[in-house]
Amino acid sequence: MDLTDIDTIGVVGAGTMGHGIAQVAAISGYDVVLRDIGRELVDDGLAAIDDSLSRFVEKGDLSDEEADAARERIGGTTDLDDLTECQFVVEAVVEKLGVKEDVFADLDDTLPAEAVLATNTSTLSITSIASATDRPDRVVGLHFMNPVPLMEGVEVVVGEHTDPAVVDLAHELAADLGKTTWEADDKPGFVSNRILMPWLAEGIRAFDEGVATKDDIDRGMKLGTNVPMGPLELADHIGLDICLDAMETLHTELGDRYQPPYLLKRKVEAGDLGKKSGRGFYEYED
Repeated sequence: MDLTDIDTIGVVGAGTMGHGIAQVAAISGYDVVLRDIGRELVDDGLAAIDDSLSRFVEKGDLSDEEADAARERIGGTTDLDDLTECQFVVEAVVEKLGVKEDVFADLDDTLPAEAVLATNTSTLSITSIASATDRPDRVVGLHFMNPVPLMEGVEVVVGEHTDPAVVDLAHELAADLGKTTWEADDKPGFVSNRILMPWLAEGIRAFDEGVATKDDIDRGMKLGTNVPMGPLELADHIGLDICLDAMETLHTELGDRYQPPYLLKRKVEAGDLGKKSGRGFYEYED
């Protein structure tokens, strides 16, 4: 299979990452099947895509015609069998290994043998996920950054048995979606989160220990290292629960240098998850 063989992309999981992946695929000219386990989840994902496309039009990044064409290319479903015409499927469900393994086992039973299965996991083992299938050579990591429509980078992660041709195809598809890739071996956290999570954790600890105010921590890192967001602002943007899950996975795999900060755990327990809940280290009106 090469890029010319792909005309329909499946996306499993209609949440923030899933609907973002579906949107960029549709804008790039692919037909998309967006699947989740409940109709309300699917409809919420489609509504988020519609809203995002409208904002792109308002900013002049898309024409009305281009946005309408992208909307027409996306279909939503709760039926896994609706993915059978997809040549390439990206999973973007909750970051729990058991859940992902179940999804991949179901996809393996449903899709044609030549279909490629990609996971958007940010920390979990590609090899473990692939082991739930009878096609580990056709399973690859395709880790998009959040928010998908705006972030240029995609991390391609190579499992123990991933076919080199599938790795090449993942790079080519990401490029066709307007993304720039880098490649990582199947080691905990890959490149992005292996380095990012300790940075976020140390920013949270610095705030908790009174090194500086949250504003000065974020301002200092933005001005001092030329990043667009400081660690506390970025953690809110990612979702504090997602950061905690990633740190706990890395802590299990790599030891105490990845131990999650107590303050992060406390905020997640309180339901203060960042922008998506309206409160994290900062407060958000919308």
